[in-house]
Amino acid sequence: MMNRALLALSLLISLISCKKDDGVTYIPPRDRGEEAPVSVGIIEEFLQTHFYNYEDFQNPPIGFDYKIKFDTIAGANADKTPLMEQVSSKIVPDRVDEGVTYKLYFLNAVEGGGDKPKFPDVTTLIYEGRYLNTEFPGSAYTKLFDSAATPVSFDLTAVVNGFQDGMIECRTSPFPAIEGSDGSFTFTDYGVGAVFIPSGLGYYVSPPNGSAIPFYAQLIFTYQLYASRQGDQDGDGIPTIFEDLNNNKLEEDDDTDEDGLPNYFDADDDNDGRPTSEEIISRQYILEAGDPEPTLLANEFEINRSYNEETQQTTINTVEYTDEDQDGIPDHLDEDS
Repeated sequence: MMNRALLALSLLISLISCKKDDGVTYIPPRDRGEEAPVSVGIIEEFLQTHFYNYEDFQNPPIGFDYKIKFDTIAGANADKTPLMEQVSSKIVPDRVDEGVTYKLYFLNAVEGGGDKPKFPDVTTLIYEGRYLNTEFPGSAYTKLFDSAATPVSFDLTAVVNGFQDGMIECRTSPFPAIEGSDGSFTFTDYGVGAVFIPSGLGYYVSPPNGSAIPFYAQLIFTYQLYASRQGDQDGDGIPTIFEDLNNNKLEEDDDTDEDGLPNYFDADDDNDGRPTSEEIISRQYILEAGDPEPTLLANEFEINRSYNEETQQTTINTVEYTDEDQDGIPDHLDEDS
């Protein structure tokens, strides 16, 4: 539903309007640097004038669904605490113009008892997506454009950037799903949150085909985050978190062979004709209770581990970066080895 457009393509998009003579005029997208403070300002106005159902979260009524709901601070709600006093924020970069940044606001209504997902993880959640309806005065201030009422999986590298940036601030459930007699699954102690996304971290001028989302729309996503698993989007044996070579927590800008495919989505990172999966060595260690930690080789790294309470075994998965020509560059990043 929120597939991320290729960054290069976003630079080529133009807005189209028709003149009276049926000719076509191409209008270039607004300058991202100029649009950034405007979009953040619109979000801040919403946060100052709206609240969420925090009282339900503080004292949950019977049957409460733990869904975030927004309303205007006015009339009977005039004494409610504005969202601006309850959200957190951080500075995040624009993925198209490296000189542009945004203040991204997010809300953790329930912290969750598990771990925070990493930026390239695959998450399990339910959600609702809305856009701020500032284009149409007199209508509802937000418009629902997408939702999932039952758990779905979201690859965080394939959603709009602002959603990814917000999700990594929430926590999953620390417990596995409980399967009901009807085949449904329930979770406990999961995170509940929202993220308020400026247009440059959303769809900007490329909303999904057929959607009613206006150009330059600010987005709001609310969600219940249940679980997260490590992503290896190209299936090369190296989790995407380890393909962030410059450690900036962005997966899009690491492209060793400069072929237009970032390493996390490139099965041959150095374009030497040998798949990355054949230029590394994957290993697995199974530890019984009381066993010492394995001694890893110089270029061997732990990528994940899991614990089985029933068998009391710990499984550790590692990857070794081989270097056949011993030039200090791992084979999977070295085009001449």
